Amino acid sequence: MRAITDTMIAELIEQARQLPRLRTIYRLHEHEEPVQRMVNALIPGTYTTPHKHENPDKVELFSILTGKIACLQFSDSGKVEQVFVLDAAGPVKVVDIPPRTWHSLVALEPSAVVEIIQGPYEATTHKNFAPWAPAEGTEGATEYLHELETIIHNWK
Repeated sequence: MRAITDTMIAELIEQARQLPRLRTIYRLHEHEEPVQRMVNALIPGTYTTPHKHENPDKVELFSILTGKIACLQFSDSGKVEQVFVLDAAGPVKVVDIPPRTWHSLVALEPSAVVEIIQGPYEATTHKNFAPWAPAEGTEGATEYLHELETIIHNWK
């Protein structure tokens, strides 16, 4: 058995703060396991390209441990359809994402979430990236992230 402590979470967030991508994971599973389990630390400014899990279809779940993140759901054309703000101090704690659902995470504060997704991980089939969104690290990604942040802050 393993426990995730407040100290571990704080250290993971600090590690994420030091990395160029402004995020990191603490993996709880072995690569070949059928269920992937990890703690993700995300710092505001990190960009996760909108994506979905299909072929193979995978269910994904995020549960907030500390901080605040937004999970966005998109239409097939890239329109934001839903915004869920997971907040350790707020009412929403978990988002469960069905297969074939375009989604992305946006860190609103330094945060840590538990992620559970079907495995095993295979890099070539794990994510289908949205054709309408800039890829991480490419021109336009920072501006697109700012657009998403504006949508989140204005979401009703």
